[in-house]
Amino acid sequence: MATYNHFYDLPAYKICRAFRKKVSALAKKHFPKHENFHLTAQILDSSRSVTANIAEGFGRFHYQENIQFCRQARGSLTETMEHMITAYDEKFIEKEILTEVNKDYKECLKQINGYIKYLKDTKSGNN
Repeated sequence: MATYNHFYDLPAYKICRAFRKKVSALAKKHFPKHENFHLTAQILDSSRSVTANIAEGFGRFHYQENIQFCRQARGSLTETMEHMITAYDEKFIEKEILTEVNKDYKECLKQINGYIKYLKDTKSGNN
């Protein structure tokens, strides 16, 4: 795996950033105004937390702390997906949109899990 000097160069960050931008645009476009301080706010917060935690973990410079922040990012990612399921259940978005977001979610999850594995292997000297 390549060495990265900046969090924004990490593949996991890049794909999660794209996910955040997509989810944000969907929420702003499809969610009703009366949800601005409820579901819309929650989904914006949780999606922003994904990339923020990856960035913060990267800045810690200790493998175990970085791993913990990546786990937090993974939790926020899953929370964001749950909010999208809620949006579908409330009929704010169509099934096709949920399916597309779920595909992106799974790719983000794969990238975060891969990054966690890399950090664990590097920490234990297996890299």
